[in-house]
Amino acid sequence: MNMKIICIGAHPDDVELAMGGTVLKLVDSGHEILLLDITNGEPTPFGSEEIRNIESKKASKLLGVERITLNLPNRYLMDTIEARKEIAGVLREFRPEIIFTHFDYDAHPDHISASSLTVASRFYSKLTKSDIKGEPFFPKKIIYYFPNHIHLNLLPSFCVDISAYIEKKEEVLKTYESQFLKPGKVQFLEENFEINRYYGIRIGKLFAEPFYLKETLDADLLISLFK
Repeated sequence: MNMKIICIGAHPDDVELAMGGTVLKLVDSGHEILLLDITNGEPTPFGSEEIRNIESKKASKLLGVERITLNLPNRYLMDTIEARKEIAGVLREFRPEIIFTHFDYDAHPDHISASSLTVASRFYSKLTKSDIKGEPFFPKKIIYYFPNHIHLNLLPSFCVDISAYIEKKEEVLKTYESQFLKPGKVQFLEENFEINRYYGIRIGKLFAEPFYLKETLDADLLISLFK
């Protein structure tokens, strides 16, 4: 069963870092994937809005997915009513069965807010008698991806083997030249792959990406994701 899946990140590159290999695997499994960036990622020390837009488009093309970038405030992202409505509108239009987003145990305030916003927006998406665009809809499950800014050995609910996709994931991440290929930034990319290597070892594979659940997940649903 092919599904619609939305992957939500606070910034362009968040989804690719945490679950780029999994996105590639989901696309190969025949699922329809939408990436939603809640902010455009600017300002940051390197790059510009134009540069980051070009980079994210290149990444999306390599991943084989569609992408929407909202214009909520980077660095000052908050769980507000208006932000909930905007994201809920995207959920109603795309109507995904599964949502992937930030695990809220994170050090980055935008990531924490993005996680909270996702949960609230999912609820808002089902509300009747509201001014949110589209027909009410409630995605079945939320799955949380690894918090990049906290280097703790958190026990995942499950891991996805991305050994066959690690080179393509690296290619995707390197499209974000302004973020990962500047002096002092390359180490961050290397650390990400070491995390993938660590969780790969945990499941007897070369590379893996970890995920976390707060809801009970039907095993058949999980199997159908990666059939």
